[in-house]
Amino acid sequence: MRRTAATHTYDEDMTMRHYPTDLLLAVEHVERALASGALAPLDARLRHAGVTDPLRRFDSGRLFEGLDRLLGGVCQYPWQPLTDRDDVLELGPAGTVVLDDGRAEATLRGLLLAWALGNRVTLRSARPQLWEQVMTALREAGVPLPPGQVTGPGAEAPGEPLDVPALPDGADLAVDCRAGWTQGLFRLRHLPGVSLDQARSEDHDERAGRLAARLRYLVARARRTPYYRELPDITGDGDLTALPVLEKAALEAHSLPASRDLSSGDPASGEVLRSGATSGEPRYIVYSRTDWDNMVREAVPMLYALGLEPGDRVINTLFGGGMYGGLTTTFSELSRMPVESYATAQFVTVDDLLMLTGRFDANVILGMPALILPLLRDAKKRRPELRVEKVIYGGTPMTETDKTWLRQELGARVVSSILAANDGAQLGYQCGFLGGTVHHVNDDYNLIEVVDEAGRPVPDGTTGELLVTGLQKFEGPLIRYRIGDMGRTYEHRCACGVSGRVLEYLGRSDGLVRFKGETVLYGEVFDALAPFGVSQLQIEVATEGSREILTLRTEAPSPPDTGAVRELLVEAFPVLGGYQDFDAALDAYELRIDSLAEGGLPRNTVSGKVKNVIDRRLEGVR
Repeated sequence: MRRTAATHTYDEDMTMRHYPTDLLLAVEHVERALASGALAPLDARLRHAGVTDPLRRFDSGRLFEGLDRLLGGVCQYPWQPLTDRDDVLELGPAGTVVLDDGRAEATLRGLLLAWALGNRVTLRSARPQLWEQVMTALREAGVPLPPGQVTGPGAEAPGEPLDVPALPDGADLAVDCRAGWTQGLFRLRHLPGVSLDQARSEDHDERAGRLAARLRYLVARARRTPYYRELPDITGDGDLTALPVLEKAALEAHSLPASRDLSSGDPASGEVLRSGATSGEPRYIVYSRTDWDNMVREAVPMLYALGLEPGDRVINTLFGGGMYGGLTTTFSELSRMPVESYATAQFVTVDDLLMLTGRFDANVILGMPALILPLLRDAKKRRPELRVEKVIYGGTPMTETDKTWLRQELGARVVSSILAANDGAQLGYQCGFLGGTVHHVNDDYNLIEVVDEAGRPVPDGTTGELLVTGLQKFEGPLIRYRIGDMGRTYEHRCACGVSGRVLEYLGRSDGLVRFKGETVLYGEVFDALAPFGVSQLQIEVATEGSREILTLRTEAPSPPDTGAVRELLVEAFPVLGGYQDFDAALDAYELRIDSLAEGGLPRNTVSGKVKNVIDRRLEGVR
């Protein structure tokens, strides 16, 4: 049984938590002002006090790198998710930091790092005007910063003075952040039995504090790109709807290889993935080194929540190669965890599966239903005693019939789903207490909105289109990206200990089929076929001469009789039969059924996915 997370406060007098990203924005503001000459008087005062290169001391990029390593992830603050077990360390400010101004350069570093970690600062100095001017310049960024005061030398102040040593020759802020003196700026507490999502879900500062700070930082970083240069300032998560929706066509037009409009211009680092390109040309998704680190840090706790445990042996069959992301991302994540992984990718065979489960005692399989279900069924026929303890899947939904087969025939006690996309990595996950297509969401990583066609938020529980804002991806940022999926969100207190929003995933927003002037939903047709054990469905609409042909292709372990499928569908959806709102004598429409064995439908060679809806009536139309 997991512990219930509690809100922990290290300094009861602090009325709000402060975030290192806000201090970074303040430093960036001063950095720009110094570079432009707008703070020439402050530059002169600092130089006169012995700070030989003030601009270098306000290097926001190097400060970010240093803080990211010191905190185990700036964007996860105030928690550090552990990798060897499913709980967290919680960071908090020391409280009040006292700085005695001997060397101005050391005092400046002490002030910046003390504020970055949320401490109030008392600065005792014989040159108070200098430090008041520094604090004022930082506050002019307009972001929340901790309290700070300047007093005379030797004035009474609570707390022990912090000794900040001189910076060695050649060192910079990134290195300095890991020096021993910084340990006096924060407190670290282990929360045994409390997962990252539990800690977040019980945090009273979620919307007004934590997510608002993440959004402020994202928008500021996004403005470095040509595409987002004119984004307005925002102060909190309530301002999100003031930002424009990013449509897929715009993303494709402004991303590589078509354009560098979503690139920051920073030195190249990290990993580049390609889209599955089920239609059109592939697009390339850039993750900087920081973006990649953030993705992995957020994914490891999610994999624990999905049911992975230390000592598990994982057959990873996700698609890889050709720069596609499924195998690459999970390889990076599993390599941080105390599990043994066998990265077979999509090339896995029944012989591989039987060898790994037999000789290596593999107990987990990770992959897409379209690949692993036929594989597992064949393996079961060859080895009737086959058992697989955990099945973790993504890419496409899995039917309840298939989940039941896994539990009854393979003894699977965990059958859990990941929602993810190459564009922004993980979107949601299922714990052991969620079923169907309901997923926990991680708004700290990918903030999900549900909106109508015009991009306006809809009430909780209402179905709409999903917009995704990646709060921890800064290269090729995604802000209110219409990802092409449908769903609804609502509040849920889960038995796993995580409270907050969950997402019921309702499929692709292009899963609408117009036939005989009426709309048929792909998901409803798929659900209606459950009695036949259908695992995959593809609907194609095309024209032959003057006739419109609707073809339904199914995959199932035992392909059903096409006549029985037709009869069920026509009863459930009269529009698919002879019903029509016009002259019945017109032979204008036809329903065709194609019943295939598993693996019979064509897969995308990169992503392995089956295209759900094909509308060939649009081919050639511009």
